Amino acid sequence: MKAVLPAFLSLVWALLLACAASAQSLEQAKTAFADGRFAAAAERAQKLHTSEGYALAALALVMHGHLSTDTRGKEPLFSRAIRLARRAIRLNPRNPEAHIQLAHAMGRYARAIGFVKAMAGGYARKVRKAIDKALRLDPDRPGAHLSMATWHAELAKGAGPMARLLYGATAKKARKHYQRSIELVPHDKVPRVEYAFALLTMDKRRHRAEALRHLKHAVQAPPRNAVDRLYHEKALARLAVLNGS
Repeated sequence: MKAVLPAFLSLVWALLLACAASAQSLEQAKTAFADGRFAAAAERAQKLHTSEGYALAALALVMHGHLSTDTRGKEPLFSRAIRLARRAIRLNPRNPEAHIQLAHAMGRYARAIGFVKAMAGGYARKVRKAIDKALRLDPDRPGAHLSMATWHAELAKGAGPMARLLYGATAKKARKHYQRSIELVPHDKVPRVEYAFALLTMDKRRHRAEALRHLKHAVQAPPRNAVDRLYHEKALARLAVLNGS
């Protein structure tokens, strides 16, 4: 018994050290992401081999691909992000963020391959299924509502009247989910800017005042991280265009 106790304590100590190292690595990945070092964030996060790590890696890769000027390189990056998100789900099927990032990665991949190919590949339904799962796991998750809003808005824009018939996608439902996302995180720039852009796409003349209100609110506070800076700049640029028109 005396010989077993030191071995047990050593095992516990090793596990504690491993958990501490993992937490530190996750924070390092999050810091890299916040700084806009998306490729580095993806590499750090996926090395954790955890559901949270793979979900973060998928998000980082999508952001890296989104900002990349290499058009031909986007598709393989988004494809890799899909695989990472699926790993996150396999490790923890009840992680809503993993399902959100799967939807996010598939949505970006669908854009990269083009609307016709995406429709033929069933990506509209695949993305919707992942978002539905995230919302079932966490009905008040802002990112899930934003993803659902984007799904409705883009299908309504791309497929027109057929979007409602084939997928149940409508501009009205898009607005509902954008508004819910803003309610949940009222000071976050991302949902406000995304909503403003969607409103202008739906009907610029009719929704101009509402879009302006959200864009002005989005630029009131200084950006907190790289993603914030991206949306802050997008909002300022669109405000300049709208105020000049």
